[in-house]
Amino acid sequence: MNANVITLNQGTVVSVRGSVVDIRFTQQLPPIFSLLHADDARIRIEVRTHLNAHTIRGISLTPTQGLARGMTVDDSGGPLLAPVGKSILSRMFDVFGNTIDSGPELEDVKWQSVHNAPPKLVNRSTQAEIFLTGIKVIDVLAPLERGGKAGLFGGAGVGKTVLLAEMIHNMVGHHDGVSIFCGIGERSREGEELHREMSDAGVLPNMVMVFGQMNEPPGSRFRVGHVALTMAEYFRDQEHRDVLLLVDNIFRFIQAGAEISGLMGQMPSRLGYQPTLATELASMEERIANTEAGAITSIQAVYVPADDFTDPAAVHTFSHLSASIVLSRKRASEGLYPAIDPLLSNSKMATPGILGERHYNLAQDIRRTLAQYAELKDIIAMLGLEQLSTEDRKVVARARRLERFFTQPFFTTEQFTGMSGKLVALEDALTGCERILRDEFSDAPEQALYMIGTIDEAKLNAEESKSTEVPEAKTEKGTAAHDES
Repeated sequence: MNANVITLNQGTVVSVRGSVVDIRFTQQLPPIFSLLHADDARIRIEVRTHLNAHTIRGISLTPTQGLARGMTVDDSGGPLLAPVGKSILSRMFDVFGNTIDSGPELEDVKWQSVHNAPPKLVNRSTQAEIFLTGIKVIDVLAPLERGGKAGLFGGAGVGKTVLLAEMIHNMVGHHDGVSIFCGIGERSREGEELHREMSDAGVLPNMVMVFGQMNEPPGSRFRVGHVALTMAEYFRDQEHRDVLLLVDNIFRFIQAGAEISGLMGQMPSRLGYQPTLATELASMEERIANTEAGAITSIQAVYVPADDFTDPAAVHTFSHLSASIVLSRKRASEGLYPAIDPLLSNSKMATPGILGERHYNLAQDIRRTLAQYAELKDIIAMLGLEQLSTEDRKVVARARRLERFFTQPFFTTEQFTGMSGKLVALEDALTGCERILRDEFSDAPEQALYMIGTIDEAKLNAEESKSTEVPEAKTEKGTAAHDES
């Protein structure tokens, strides 16, 4: 453990106010971000500011119960360290690099500072490459970038964590590199469930999990993302492997920063956020990059407070991403899962040069059809579908079938839905959309396209529904004939 560091520089606790601790040093002041130990290293404090020539103010990364005035504090002589090396694979860690999976002691690991600079511009790779997920609506309309950053935006309970878990399931099996899952301020049961699911799926040997749970102090939640990033950078730069970094939830990182800012007495910015919001987020996001050595591809869940996308947390996060997947509460209430809004979701990869002409033009046609349907919804609500022109009715039919085709049963929800999960290749997804836009399924009921994988399943569903409807139709005709007589 990185706590056993012998130093001579000692200080004395002057005051304790919650997580904020003032400490007086007589010899020399420890630098900003130094880690201090108190009460036999049970309490860890990170230096945040120098108040004067002899006093620092720090934020405790652990609960401060038992800390009192006059207690001695040791300077560790360095910042917070994270364990790196091949032996961290398949393990679960806390912010200090301690294993929390009840496994054996760590062996053969090195410890690195969590405060690293982003890669230089000259070392970054400029190659654009698509990162396939097997989820139709994402691969067709908002494709992810290898070595890019994608955000899953949504309010509470619209399916961010489920979608993230599905992406892990789909990609970790086909992904040759290392996957690192970072839980920032989320529920501990989600961590336990994810560890169990990944273990059952047999993908744990190439995965590392780091958790700073929601019951932990803000200092711990704020730093856990940097610990996961340091591990990702090791595999990229030293092992030259591709890394999939999954973060749930980046908003909790911003929230922890706001708590620390308030505790430190800084003047709040707009809507109570910290004045250093943009800098803190950028210092983390800019380290996620694609270099010649390897790529860190990041997928981040982003909680949107009160579904307000103009919230500073959402706005600042948007600016760092190459793809934004927006989850809609309205679609979730309609049972259209994954509840991704196809019109609000976008990707900078959606250009003809990267996707190819066929995929790009098809995506534009789909967006146009769905946008026209969105405009017609008010008319349908007031006057009914019968008042639309024949062409408009065709647009509505296509759009409704596209919406249902973009639903997909997930592997991670099989135990709840009873439907087996589907992984859909990009070519199959594109072919399905083309056939719907050509009106090949205008006679098929909309329900035939709901929760399917490839479009061929819709034909089978349509035939099944027809075979069940035929006896009913005969009965109705027979009844009608009997009434006439």
